[in-house]
Amino acid sequence: MLKNLLLGMSRTPAVKRAVVAFPLTRRLVERFVAGENLDDCLSTTHALVEQGLLVTIDFLGEDTTTATQADRVTDTYVELLNRLGAEGLTGEVEVSIKLSALGSLLAGGHELALDNARVICEAADRVGTTVTVDAEDHTTTDATLRTVTALREQYPWVGTVLQSMLYRTTADCMQQKQPGNRVRLCKGAYAEPSEVAHRAKSAVDRNYRRCATVLLEGEGRPLFATHDDAMIGHVLDEVSRLDRASDSFELQMLLGIRSDEQLRLAGLGHSMRVYVPFGTDWYAYFMRRLAERPANVVFLMRALFERPRKKQVQSGF
Repeated sequence: MLKNLLLGMSRTPAVKRAVVAFPLTRRLVERFVAGENLDDCLSTTHALVEQGLLVTIDFLGEDTTTATQADRVTDTYVELLNRLGAEGLTGEVEVSIKLSALGSLLAGGHELALDNARVICEAADRVGTTVTVDAEDHTTTDATLRTVTALREQYPWVGTVLQSMLYRTTADCMQQKQPGNRVRLCKGAYAEPSEVAHRAKSAVDRNYRRCATVLLEGEGRPLFATHDDAMIGHVLDEVSRLDRASDSFELQMLLGIRSDEQLRLAGLGHSMRVYVPFGTDWYAYFMRRLAERPANVVFLMRALFERPRKKQVQSGF
């Protein structure tokens, strides 16, 4: 019921006006979203890089309903990548894309999204950085992995994302742990049915540990997206056990969450990458994140008011 309410709110102009005008909402958004335009985003990105952090940038545009919108999203990514190259950021900064934003959910959308993703990958290759294809809900997983496979034929550095809440993910990790593969492991933030996903936090965490070990025992480059101390501890214990090089994996967190911990881990010599979203579609993005998993409401509110080093609750990242 709460999910449907939040999704309905995301499409109601009057509610949008009220939410956008609410001071607490603006404060929340300003912490977790790096502005509405490229200049804002790049200002935030420069500040993070200067602190020794890596960055992946996501242009907010998931609610794509026309091919024209998909083209605009693609053009924005190309412009972003050109700016990253011109400003000397490509050694530390990459981009994350969602295939739905590139048109995958439209009629004939698979080919459209693949073509648009190729355009973005070509731009990334030209300036010397990488692209990671984000996960969405479980109904898109097979299509996403097929698209990643197709992109890797020309751009082997393309990354993919797997979610430990899904039953299938251990098997997907076994397939994805091949040499050179970049794989981001997250818990997952979507409200998935029990037929395909773990619902209990303990089960999601257990599968995260299992999948992390699978990826670390492989020969790819695993990227561990989590704010959970227990998951980070498991990753670092396995890295030590397996004698993995410190530059052979990454830790990743969201912009505005556990910023002190991000700096602490980077200071210890770990590759710490911050997920930085930007764009004018922040309202819809914000409401969909809450609708996908209403527990995120509590998580984001706690993150907003937390004191440094306060223990984190679970998030989907």
